[in-house]
Amino acid sequence: MAKSAVGAIDWITVFLFLVLVGFGWGNIYSASYGDEVFSITDFSKVYIKQGAWILLSIILIIITQAIEAKFYERFAGLIFVISVLSLIGLFVFGKNVNGATSWYAFGPIGLQPSEFAKAATALALAKFLSDMQTNIKLINHQLRAFLIIALPALVIVPQPDPGSALVYAAFFFPLYREGLAASYLIIGVSAAILFILTLLTGPYYVLIGALLFMVGLLIMKSASVQKERKSKLYLSIGLVMVFLLLIYFLIRIPSVIEILGGLYTSIKVLILAIFITALGVFTGLLSQGRSLERRKPRYSMFLLAILVITGFCFSVNYIFNNVFEQRHRDRFNIVLGKEVDTKGIGYNTNQSEIAIGSGSWSGKGWKEGTQTKGGFVPEQHTDYIFSTVGEEWGFLGASLIIILFMGLLIRLLYLAERQKNQFSRVYGYSVVGILFTHFVVNVGMVTGLLPTIGIPLPFFSYGGSGLWGFTLLLFIFIKLDANRVNEW
Repeated sequence: MAKSAVGAIDWITVFLFLVLVGFGWGNIYSASYGDEVFSITDFSKVYIKQGAWILLSIILIIITQAIEAKFYERFAGLIFVISVLSLIGLFVFGKNVNGATSWYAFGPIGLQPSEFAKAATALALAKFLSDMQTNIKLINHQLRAFLIIALPALVIVPQPDPGSALVYAAFFFPLYREGLAASYLIIGVSAAILFILTLLTGPYYVLIGALLFMVGLLIMKSASVQKERKSKLYLSIGLVMVFLLLIYFLIRIPSVIEILGGLYTSIKVLILAIFITALGVFTGLLSQGRSLERRKPRYSMFLLAILVITGFCFSVNYIFNNVFEQRHRDRFNIVLGKEVDTKGIGYNTNQSEIAIGSGSWSGKGWKEGTQTKGGFVPEQHTDYIFSTVGEEWGFLGASLIIILFMGLLIRLLYLAERQKNQFSRVYGYSVVGILFTHFVVNVGMVTGLLPTIGIPLPFFSYGGSGLWGFTLLLFIFIKLDANRVNEW
């Protein structure tokens, strides 16, 4: 006889959800209210609408918990197909809002299917990876998994909504946890770093740096290092790197620059070259296991890597200028410091930074934020809601929200790890990846660390579709976790 899943619900996760939603509504209220008299029937106010979305999400929670857990696994493929079709249907029946055709209009209510597609994709990926015939180490199975992830993202991009499409990179986390080679992650991160560095300095400097790194790596792979000498080599290379960094930062002091005169640039370039080469040596040492100590390096692979890096570096400018829209290029340039625009496209981020900075240590108090009350930060109740937290609750309040989010993510990761069923485990990893990506990108965007790409803060930002989408995503996993008591 099946055990009751109600008692197995993880109430810690539910509590964290309620706290974040409650705190989010309080900040939406603070960011949008005026001098009007509070009325729960005045649906012209965004905080009243958000309150209604929250109440309706409770009904959504009850439905997700009432449905049999096996339903989500059994019909994952069908849910995914319906979700993709709903995204495609936007090109015919969608409503244009702020330049993006991402909404279906049902009278005064609008629904954004991309918010629900994340949960559908997580279910489909979990279903595929949990299939007994699936082996993620095989190339053809990897391609099928990538197709599941890429299909909704490719439909979302031309709406255009590149921010929502970017979130689908989060699905590489469950793939990695289920056995996908770490080389994919390394290549992805390396490509992002090379892309940004090329925008900052140009392809030639990045290519030289990459070549020096590869030379250092090749030196380490070619060397025959004895076990007893490893610790000394670790220490020596580490000290050299720290020493070079200290010298590099030292010569950036204006008085020292004046003394060095024209030698400054030459010394800086020399130190950076040595540092990058040493970094390659150090990386090679870290990657050198016992089975590799007497293995000769594959020079053909190094040559292929150099050719790929060269082609990538020289294609960055073409991609940036022809694939990205002008507003995206402007935002990247502002974040990278290549342009300063506090009145145009960089206005939102600049005002957000001012609002957060003005909150100081303990904030100005709830509903007392001058930047918030003055309406200086556009869309403050949606994507920029975290700036209200920073201004009114200060560093302490912002830190508390970050701790709550990290607590939720750590708790979900723990729940995913304890699943007996692979479907539930993969879905749990997907939930963690999606929430983490939204959280990091939104906070980075609001604080000026990342370009503005329109990604909401989970459970905080105003919007019924966003709240319902995250609620579905989270509580389907809570249901799957509660059902583990019936799995043997």
